[in-house]
Amino acid sequence: MPLYEHVMIARQDLSNAQAEGLIEHFSTVLADNGGKVVENEYWGVKTMAYKINKNRKGHYALLKSDAPAAAVQEMERLMRLHDDVMRVLTIKVDKHAEGPSVQMQKRDDRERGDRPEGGFGGGERRERPSFGDRPDRGPRPSFGDAGRR
Repeated sequence: MPLYEHVMIARQDLSNAQAEGLIEHFSTVLADNGGKVVENEYWGVKTMAYKINKNRKGHYALLKSDAPAAAVQEMERLMRLHDDVMRVLTIKVDKHAEGPSVQMQKRDDRERGDRPEGGFGGGERRERPSFGDRPDRGPRPSFGDAGRR
C-alpha cells in the first residue's frame, strides 16, 4: 500500500485531550477503510503565519499512514467537514523517516546546516567605501527664487 504523511491543524480553543482525540478519531477512520496509522505525533499549539478562521494559533498533528487511496480520500473528506479541523495537508512519500520529526526534535539538536557563523546575510562583511579621496565638486549652483512659488 502507498505511504502518506498527513499534517492537520485544529482550532486553538480545543484542549490537548480533544486535539489528541481528533487524531485517534481519524486514525480509526483509516483503519475502518483498510489502512493503518504507522505513527502519530501531536506537535502542540503553535502560532500560525496568518489567521485562519479568526484563529492565530492551532493544534498541529502529524499522522504517518500506510493506506489505500480510497481510505485517505475518505479521511480527508471527513477532516474537511469537521468543524474543529482548519487545515489538512496530505503528501504521498516513498518511505517514512525514522525517528521523531523535525518539529519534535529539540532546537539545539538540529543541524544548523547552511547558516554562516556570522548570522544572517550569508557572507563576509565588507568595509564601507571611503569617500574621503573623492575630488571636490565645487560650490553648488544657486537658482535664486526660481524654485520657490
